[in-house]
Amino acid sequence: MQTNTKSTNTLAIRRGKITRPQKVVIYGPEGVGKSTLAGQTPEPVFLDTEGGTHHLDVARLDAATTWEEITAALAQLAKADHPFKTLVIDTADWLEKRLAEHLCRKSNKDSIEDFGYGKGWVLLTEEFARFLNSLDTLLGRGIHVVFLAHATVKKFEAPDQAGSYDRFELKLSKQVAPLVKEWADVVLFANYVTKVAEKDNGKMRGIGGKERVLFATHTAAYDAKNRHGLADKLAFSIDALAPVFGDAKSSAPIAKAPTESLTDRVFAAFQHKADMAHVVDFLVARGQLSYTQEGPLESIDNLEPTYAARMLSDPDRFVSTVNEWVAANQKEGTV
Repeated sequence: MQTNTKSTNTLAIRRGKITRPQKVVIYGPEGVGKSTLAGQTPEPVFLDTEGGTHHLDVARLDAATTWEEITAALAQLAKADHPFKTLVIDTADWLEKRLAEHLCRKSNKDSIEDFGYGKGWVLLTEEFARFLNSLDTLLGRGIHVVFLAHATVKKFEAPDQAGSYDRFELKLSKQVAPLVKEWADVVLFANYVTKVAEKDNGKMRGIGGKERVLFATHTAAYDAKNRHGLADKLAFSIDALAPVFGDAKSSAPIAKAPTESLTDRVFAAFQHKADMAHVVDFLVARGQLSYTQEGPLESIDNLEPTYAARMLSDPDRFVSTVNEWVAANQKEGTV
């Protein structure tokens, strides 16, 4: 519970814990059950960047195969009315891959390394940082953000110790991984527990390996952190994360900006680039709007959200498609 007090010089002081939505990272080996666990968070919706949730009965944001589609879908999620309380990005490493593809495509490069002198990695890091900042809009609406990620084993050399050792880390580039870890309130490492037993010949062997746990405290063997006083090792259960995914509400009321209608946004994006009558005819031809001789029966506001997001994410491409359709139909005398 929060209490506000004022000192004699009218300095406003706020005491107590502030309940707010959480920024969480859950990483681990492939197949450990990260997506299934995230599917039990409060009212989740998945941004599936790698197509790995087909086996789960969960809500998904469509069209998440390019960076433009990803950012457009999240912008729509930030504005639209919906019941979702948790955004699950599955996975962070594929999200970074989509960003790298986007940057290379924009600059006509085959690889992020082709920019030369590390410039590509600088661009990628800056853009990923902007993406993390853009998630503040969702957090401001009281929505948790959960990144899922794969784990990789890297050799680590401590500067104050002789020799090196292996440790589990996020499967992200050395430029992006620190950004994600610093951004997160909670970093959990998910893994199987393997017990070691001695054989008759004195050699050791691993046994078991079916029990799954969550590690919440940093050690030499893996990255982890939390700000909730969680135990070092937790049961692989959403119940164990109750201190993290409690009733998340903003600490102060957030004024809502006037909502701009989809029709207004479509006209703003296309009215100076295309004949809006042709745009409407094109949407009707694509089955996105109903139409009679008197005109459209439906408002552009009724467009399917993911289709509208794709339109608005790349106006030039959409206009080009409309113009090609118009030219083809004019030859046939149907426009």
